[in-house]
Amino acid sequence: MLSKFKSWEGFLFGVLVLILIANSSLSPEFLTLSNQINLFQLSVEKIIVSLIMTFIIINGEIDLSVGSMMGLAACAFGWMVDQGTPAALACIIVLLIGCAGGALNGYFIARVGLPSLVVTLATLIGFRGLARVLVEDRGITDFPDWFDALGQQGLIGPIPLALILFLLLFLFLYVVLQKTGFGRKTYVIGTNKAVADFAGIDTARHKQILFMASGLIAALAGLLYAARVGAVRGDVAFGFELDIITIVLLGGVSIFGGSGTLVGTFLAILIVLSLRNGMALLNITGHIQTGVIGILLVASVVAPRFNLKAILAHAGTPEKKETS
Repeated sequence: MLSKFKSWEGFLFGVLVLILIANSSLSPEFLTLSNQINLFQLSVEKIIVSLIMTFIIINGEIDLSVGSMMGLAACAFGWMVDQGTPAALACIIVLLIGCAGGALNGYFIARVGLPSLVVTLATLIGFRGLARVLVEDRGITDFPDWFDALGQQGLIGPIPLALILFLLLFLFLYVVLQKTGFGRKTYVIGTNKAVADFAGIDTARHKQILFMASGLIAALAGLLYAARVGAVRGDVAFGFELDIITIVLLGGVSIFGGSGTLVGTFLAILIVLSLRNGMALLNITGHIQTGVIGILLVASVVAPRFNLKAILAHAGTPEKKETS
């Protein structure tokens, strides 16, 4: 049993418990059902994208363009509806735009061989620029009632559609990553691409699929954001990629690829959302909240590099007597 708490996921679980105890002690509203739903709903688009970002980083890559793709998807939807396109058709086109944007990233990364950091930084700028071209400096708000209802009303009781999609996507991707050959290949490629190539894995195709999935899910998140807010502007989802990457790295996914789990990402989601919500209930300003998240980003990169077993051993834990 002790070995489970020496894992990074075990450490995150302990941190989460402490945060929940502190928040519930400082604010009696924290554990109410309405607040817990609100806790997820205000960041649900980010946490949806963090699931596919887990795959991308385990694979040894990075996608800095997800926030801009969310913005482009939302603005493209708003522009098409404003031009008279049926909202349902606009949703389908937006998802195709997401796939195309992801395919563009994947082509230059997987086929041309350019670094994902450089490629997705370029598309971060490009996608954001396209979003601003579409809507300029105005906001678009005249969406169909059914579309707004998807983001602003509960689908099952008080639970909104976006939260249900997040839970279903988490379960699906967990199975893919932990129980399928595709998931095993994701780890192998992230650990050593040369070995994966030698083993006969089509690494280029694998990366192409991952980046297309990233673009698709980011576009879906952009639509969900537009439905929840009921309006789009050129700066939709600006800077979201930083929170998304922070969550994934805090969850124990190595920035160098090859290790990490969706369970760790899920625990990191709960930690970040609970911290933000707790600070908001205490009327702590957004600037301080951003600073705390920034500290988490640094900690998430540095802390996993320390050997927790060695730390416990120095504290007097008898490693030789450990049993599973």
